[in-house]
Amino acid sequence: MAAVSTFASALKTQSPERSFPSNRGHPPVVKLGEKLHIPAGIERLDSDIRLEIPANYPSIYAAAPLAYYLGADVVPAETPQLVTESGFRYALDTGKRFEDTVEKILKQVFFLDCIVRTEGVHPIDLHERRAVEPDLDHDPVSLYGCSPAERLEAYFDVPYSTIEPHIPDWMVTAHVDPEPEHVEVLPFISHRLAVVRTSRGREISPENQQKALLDEFLRNSNETRETSAATFAEPYIRPERNGSLEEIWIGNGIPLGANKALLDAYYNRLGRRPTEDDIDITVVYNDIDLSSVLTDVDFNMDHERDIVDEVYGSRDDLPFKITIHQNPTVDELRSILQTQTDFLHYIGHIDDEGFQCVDGVLDAATLDAVGIDAFFLNACRSYRQGCHLIRGGSIGGIATLGDLIDSEAVKMGQTIARLLNRGFPLYAAHEIARETILLGGQYGVVGDGGFSIAQAESSVVNMCEIESADDGYEVEIKTYPTSLYGMGTVFIPYIDSHDRYFLSGGPLETFKLSTNEVQQFLLLEDIPVRIEGELRWSHDIDIVEL
Repeated sequence: MAAVSTFASALKTQSPERSFPSNRGHPPVVKLGEKLHIPAGIERLDSDIRLEIPANYPSIYAAAPLAYYLGADVVPAETPQLVTESGFRYALDTGKRFEDTVEKILKQVFFLDCIVRTEGVHPIDLHERRAVEPDLDHDPVSLYGCSPAERLEAYFDVPYSTIEPHIPDWMVTAHVDPEPEHVEVLPFISHRLAVVRTSRGREISPENQQKALLDEFLRNSNETRETSAATFAEPYIRPERNGSLEEIWIGNGIPLGANKALLDAYYNRLGRRPTEDDIDITVVYNDIDLSSVLTDVDFNMDHERDIVDEVYGSRDDLPFKITIHQNPTVDELRSILQTQTDFLHYIGHIDDEGFQCVDGVLDAATLDAVGIDAFFLNACRSYRQGCHLIRGGSIGGIATLGDLIDSEAVKMGQTIARLLNRGFPLYAAHEIARETILLGGQYGVVGDGGFSIAQAESSVVNMCEIESADDGYEVEIKTYPTSLYGMGTVFIPYIDSHDRYFLSGGPLETFKLSTNEVQQFLLLEDIPVRIEGELRWSHDIDIVEL
């Protein structure tokens, strides 16, 4: 509790502008040791807000992001409540699960801060303020000048049901096994304002693992196909999803429908800065003849190699330096994986033993260090090797849980490459691709899913869905927060008839546009567009032909 109480020392302000991601510094990291030691220079905020909660791990973990955002002291108490110096008390034992109550408070305080901050140094016309201001009992002008505790008290006068429909989709839900060793992940998920839930999910027995993967594989299709699951020491888990844009699983088990977060990934990211030079892309094309080993899988990867080579060089504003290696030996691949590069796109063969090379097998667990920041292992059963890369030094990546089918793997490779090229973080690229590609359920994110290898042209990554309407088109824009432009970032669609800002996170309102307006919008930036379930790209679309 004392350690969590120091997290808010990283906040650059306690004003409503703390809702801007640039004003939320990274909390100090925590190491599990024999006794509490808080280094000099890490001081608690002089806070007039106290978070009284039971002294147990599930309660502390669930409350950590809220304590960080509020700048609250966390102290033990039998009855959970929020207390201010004025004597105000807000009960947290509402009859619902404690973590559900904490989630609502975090979202409510954060959202109303976003509304009130429009009276500060950034007076913009915010769509969400227009939507909720008529139902607020307090004027944002008067709230802006209040102390944090006074604002908090006023925020609780607003029924959650009033603002709930207007709160952006939350960036992260972290499903955390509340064991002592997982205290070390709290600073990282608190920085992202994650909703923290005790890890709950349905464990899938070994005899049902193949069926579970097949369900993921076919969840958007009525087709019937054969696929096989890789065998891992950890059990498969189907978490209780919470509706966030990214769901991460912290603890034992291989999650289906969520990303496998690894503590090593977050530490590997500390101190990394965006590259000022060309972005290094390493493509490994490993199309050796393994017909005697993989009799059920026919991989011909020439097409994907050509696509990847074309996609990663397609942005004039963002220079890539692409290096391609074909059929490396074990020693050559070892050197490739240990050399510093921003991103590895691997096209080849992997099994439970490791990367299959022309002269043997390389197990990534044997590497002294890994120089790859992020990776996409487009190969069968690459999950275990992906985890080894994270533990060796990588930050995040996309890997597979079972065998692949050539044509679908090529589609997945092309889609992931284009999305990453346009600045989408790993979690968003994976989610968009798996909703579009039949094979998508066979892929999963390991490590830090919030990592991006590039920045979007418009800073906020977005995609849209277009449907025909009687007098034109209906366009829904969906935005995805990133590590740099996280919760609280604002986005303005460049549409002549609309000049309001929106909070980033999930779908914005649906815009009704003329044919000319849609055509102009699609020319602004090359973004993914979903039309009748098909994923396309804006610069390739002639709206007149639809």
